[in-house]
This record gives sequence, structure tokens and C-alpha cells, in this order.
Amino acid sequence: MKTKIIVGITGASGILIAVELLKRLKKIETVETHLIVTDGGELTIRDETDFDAYEIKRLADVVYDVHEMDAAIASGSFLVEGMVIVPCTMKTVAGIAAGYCENLLLRAADVCIKENRKLILIPREMPFSKIHLRNMKELADFGVVIMPPVMTFYQTDITIEAQINHIVNKILLQLNLPSEIIEWRGGKKISL
Repeated sequence: MKTKIIVGITGASGILIAVELLKRLKKIETVETHLIVTDGGELTIRDETDFDAYEIKRLADVVYDVHEMDAAIASGSFLVEGMVIVPCTMKTVAGIAAGYCENLLLRAADVCIKENRKLILIPREMPFSKIHLRNMKELADFGVVIMPPVMTFYQTDITIEAQINHIVNKILLQLNLPSEIIEWRGGKKISL
């Protein structure tokens, strides 16, 4: 049986992180990806990338319409290992924090929380307002992993591609999936 991972893409900036994550998950034969792209996500794909939404959706095993409220992933009986929302808008953070399940993405996130399954948010905003911070803290108190896509400077390669790869590796670690992250121990690099 394959490990099922839900990936949500919202309208925040940072679509290339989602694309790289989907590419990496596709290479793991034991993983089955379930993708939801919001209406805003479709617009940001068009505005930020040379991809069309169809190309990105082809990277997933199963794709749902964001308005498909009767989809399998809307039920706690559909067993998933976890869910990643990347990039994640502050509107989405607020909706999850309030339990406002107006679409499938929010409902799937709500199900992960109620079923004590891994939920990882990659929020894209800067600076965070007090409202944003309150909502993220509330979700963190419920066990949600909040991972803003923070750059790393301790590696020698600081290109955009390297930064995206670093963030994706951190996401994969959270999901207990193979990653290419390098851990520092006593000044020595150790591959995980």
C-alpha cells in the first residue's frame, strides 16, 4: 500500500516550491500524491511560472477540484500520511485556524487536524501581521507544522534553485520521506 500525501497549492507566491515538491514526491515509488489547486493557485501558476496548471497537475497521482466537497480526502476515513499546503496564503491559514471549511483544501486540512495527521503549512507573507502570527500560533498549538520558506546561508550554493531544494528537503523530512538534506554534527556534514 502506498503512502498517501495531500498537496495543496494556494494563490501565494512560491509556486516553484510546490512544483519541486511534486517532482520529488513523484520519484518516490511508495508515495501517492493527491493534489488540490485553489482558484488563486491557478492564477499564480499563470503569473509566476512558464507552466500551465495542467502540467503541474500531471505531476500528481490524483487531482481534485477545489470545489469537490464530496471527494475522498474530505473524509477522515480516507487514510493519508499527511498534507502539505505550499505555498499557503494567509487567507488559507485564517480559514484553517477558524475551522471554516468553505472548499476542499480547507476541509482536507481540517480533517488532518481532527484525525491527528501531519499538516504542514508553508506560509508566504512578509512581514507577518499580529493577526497572521496569532493564527499560526493557534495552529501550531494544535500540532500543525508552520514552515515559512526561510532561506539558508550555511550552504555554499545560494541560488534560488538551491534554496527551493533546501525547503523541499525540509518538507520531506517532516513527512519522514527520503531527502537530500545535509545535517551538521560537530562541524562535519552527514547526509540523512
